[in-house]
Amino acid sequence: MNITVICVGKLKEKYYADACAEFVKRLSRYAQTKVLEVADEKAPESMSDAQKQQVKDAEGARMLERIQPGDYVIAMDLGGKALASDEMADFLQDRMNEGKSSVVFLIGGSLGLSQAALRRADYALCFGKNTFSHQIFRLMLLEQIYRCFKILRNEPYHK
Repeated sequence: MNITVICVGKLKEKYYADACAEFVKRLSRYAQTKVLEVADEKAPESMSDAQKQQVKDAEGARMLERIQPGDYVIAMDLGGKALASDEMADFLQDRMNEGKSSVVFLIGGSLGLSQAALRRADYALCFGKNTFSHQIFRLMLLEQIYRCFKILRNEPYHK
């Protein structure tokens, strides 16, 4: 299986980048995994709704350019379904059983995902109603994907 995480913005802190790189390395035992960063839009602190929409649309267009026609796309969105780790593992296994060899996760910018990105998604997933920084969320998603593969292989996670 190929796992791609497409996210808006770069990791600015080295410790987040190092932690994410560690989980990508761990995941390499189970799936070819890559993280693709697209540029975030420069935006003032206070924006009109129309300006916010323009920002999301521009970021979303950059994300959509990175998606291939056969990719199974999972949007990380507050309106999505919350799954426990074992349920998420089963969900990924079901996609593999269906022959979905390429799964793409989308993490939007500070304003969320564009409507176009949400429409392209095959599934919307939520990690709860809390708000997390993009850096922490990227790390959390990679950790959960890794945890899913450990669950599917009946391997212990904690040592």
